[in-house]
Amino acid sequence: QMRLPKRGFKNINRVEYVAINLARLQAMSEKFNVKKIDLDWMISNGVVGKRDKVKILAHGELNAALTVSAHACSEAAKQAIEQKGGSLNLV
Repeated sequence: QMRLPKRGFKNINRVEYVAINLARLQAMSEKFNVKKIDLDWMISNGVVGKRDKVKILAHGELNAALTVSAHACSEAAKQAIEQKGGSLNLV
């Protein structure tokens, strides 16, 4: 007999992303004085791990035209980046 009830479900196919907001991109751009933020740059500066997947989210405000590279992006973040004259590359 089962003494404890089953709880929840763990999806083995789930993809976990590291969320990076527009405000954090703006802060990194100002701190390091860069206009291109790609995955290799984020890994070398310790923002994300080597095996992490990166998703750009639209929280905050972007003031500069940046070239951003990530695995995924929200629609609002994509529009905000392109409105400022930047570009987004999905890997």
